[in-house]
Amino acid sequence: MTAIPTPSLAETTPLRPPRKVKFAYSLGGAGDALFTTAAGFIFFYYTAVLGLSGSLVGAALFIGLCADAGVDPFIGSWSDNLQSRFGRRAPLMFIGAPLTALALGLLFTPPSGLSTTLLFVWLAVTSVAVRAFISVFWVPYLALGAEMADGYVERSSIVAWRVVVGILTSILITALAYSVFFAGEGGLQSPDRYPAFGWSVAALVLAAMTLCCLGVYRFAASLPKVASVDASMAKRLPGEVAEILRNRSFRILFFSAVIFYAAVGANGTLNTHSQLFVWKLRPEMMQFVGYAYLAGILAGIPVTPQLTRRLEKRTVVLVGLGLVLVSWVVLPLVWVSGLYRPEGAAATIMLAANSAMAGIGVGFAMIAYPSMMADAADEHEFLFHRRREGLYFAGLGFAAKAASGVGVLVAGLALDAMRFPREAGRAVGVELPADVLTRLLLAWGPGSAVVALIAMILFAPYAVGRLRHEEISAEIRRRRAEAPPEEA
Repeated sequence: MTAIPTPSLAETTPLRPPRKVKFAYSLGGAGDALFTTAAGFIFFYYTAVLGLSGSLVGAALFIGLCADAGVDPFIGSWSDNLQSRFGRRAPLMFIGAPLTALALGLLFTPPSGLSTTLLFVWLAVTSVAVRAFISVFWVPYLALGAEMADGYVERSSIVAWRVVVGILTSILITALAYSVFFAGEGGLQSPDRYPAFGWSVAALVLAAMTLCCLGVYRFAASLPKVASVDASMAKRLPGEVAEILRNRSFRILFFSAVIFYAAVGANGTLNTHSQLFVWKLRPEMMQFVGYAYLAGILAGIPVTPQLTRRLEKRTVVLVGLGLVLVSWVVLPLVWVSGLYRPEGAAATIMLAANSAMAGIGVGFAMIAYPSMMADAADEHEFLFHRRREGLYFAGLGFAAKAASGVGVLVAGLALDAMRFPREAGRAVGVELPADVLTRLLLAWGPGSAVVALIAMILFAPYAVGRLRHEEISAEIRRRRAEAPPEEA
């Protein structure tokens, strides 16, 4: 490990945003939560409702996610080197907000009467568009969050604001989805209800992201200036990507995220199928499972900063991921073994308790993991004398999207491999063979857990703890204090 000088920690005042800026920043998390919650209905909509095969839907969403993941490094480098009177990040955020809303509405509104091929093309094109446009907002948004503070604990506080507002927003949209747009038996299986839902969420996305931009751009413009690279994107990006990959901390965070998000993608994609066909939940019951999951996250969020004051962030993340793995394994195995197979209201209670446990674990990880990525970006500046928050969080976004795309594709292939009947989605109250349900549950839970366990093993060696980060921060402050005014 590279030796670090030990200057006084009081050489400069740590950076800390005012509360109103934190709140405005958190509204960007609301926009992402709106998008993510709505996107969770797409797989079921296009397979069970519109009748595309799982393989085709999985392939279309995989194309969209991977195209978006490929765009992220370009957006990260662009925002790292952008110079404007509004700072490096806000201009791209302003551009991304309306484009994301438009593409999201179109994703939920395929023209009627399309052939299988054209429906696949519509899904693929709109998926690519919405994912790329939200990256124009999201990558600089996350990088801005890392720049807004430089304290080990304060960064967790900023992430907590974003996550709390995002969770509350997810609760609101989940309630609207299941209690208004898809209420009643067969509501999820009615194709006429999805366009209104999609455009309503799109309008809320536009409002949340725009308010975020308006609330943070002045603070973003006041942040310390960073010299840009005087070279074209084509010339500088390969070297920048190679540079961040030289940081061992980034490699650990990136590759563990790739594996874990692949597991999350597969598990989440099969969520609605398992709840509807295995546990026999009606839409109004499904929302309570979703509420329990979100309540678990909310319970984990205030605990996480307290834990990070006593434990390393790495330990907090490992505990959180362990809780997620348990939630994916125990309940499916109980059902498959035949020991207990609840349905309807009884299943809702069990699934809600299970989801709450997973939510607590996710709450730990949602706060600590992005904060660790910001700490690793500080380590990068210490090692290479360059700020790369945009590329660091583009890397995290790349991992999430590409891996989730793989998870969605695997889930789609799994549906076809288990001979899941395509017409089941349009038949209210259909009973599926027990062997199909067993394979569905094993893919949904234990199969995803095995992949996630690999991610935990890869993550375990991460080593930027509290002491090393304090030393790195002190050295960075010393360098900035000694830099000439034009370089500060």
